[in-house]
Amino acid sequence: MARFTNRIGIITGAASGIGKEIALRFAAEGGTPVIADLNLAAAQSTAEEIKAKGSDAFAVAMNVTDEAEVEAGVAAVAAKYGRIDVLVSNAGIQIVHPFVDFPFSDWKKLTSIHLDGAFLTTKACLKHMYAANYGRVVYMGSVHSHEASKLKVAYVTAKHGLLGMARVLAKEGAEHNVTANVVCPGFVRTPLVDKQIPEQAKELGITEDEVIRNVMLKDTVDGEFTTTDDVADAVLFFAGATSNVMTGQSLVVSHGWYMQ
Repeated sequence: MARFTNRIGIITGAASGIGKEIALRFAAEGGTPVIADLNLAAAQSTAEEIKAKGSDAFAVAMNVTDEAEVEAGVAAVAAKYGRIDVLVSNAGIQIVHPFVDFPFSDWKKLTSIHLDGAFLTTKACLKHMYAANYGRVVYMGSVHSHEASKLKVAYVTAKHGLLGMARVLAKEGAEHNVTANVVCPGFVRTPLVDKQIPEQAKELGITEDEVIRNVMLKDTVDGEFTTTDDVADAVLFFAGATSNVMTGQSLVVSHGWYMQ
């Protein structure tokens, strides 16, 4: 039997990038991924792509910062499948500014997506996980859950916060067989990262190649980007946990950028 046979997994921000790779891999290992994304048309496209490969998938519109929309989306999944086994809180954005110039509106937008989104989706899923006495929650952190970088005060703060959220859930969820973990990638070459390269080049007064070489990858052991497949490996490791032994832990996936 495949690792995720009969498992239902909600993956936020799964219409593209890292989230999409996780959904594809979850389906390939027998699970049914729920593609929860702000862009419903893109989510439906990803779901159809998965179905074309012979697996089930379901798309729901979800603005993770909207409590009513999160509750409705999770309720729709529970009504359709009767269970929610896995939550991968992956939805996120990046905004870079020097601390002194960081607009409060951008701070609120970023922290709302990363922290409010993780909180709201977890809270909505937990009632179903607790009732079933089973659940696996994986938060998408970052090396910036452990390290800091210039221009990223909101992102670094939010990603650090996910460690605390997971640790609280690990303690509260244990009696209900619910685990919580954080996967912490280095830079992954997605549209989110591609957008940062010219932004950081402008703010730092260097070339885009210098941003890649001397900012993003300078502390890796081999000068390589982390891949979406690398991140999916780590997420599915935690999502497939058979006990509480690793609950509350984070796993860094960064080509040696940060070593715990």
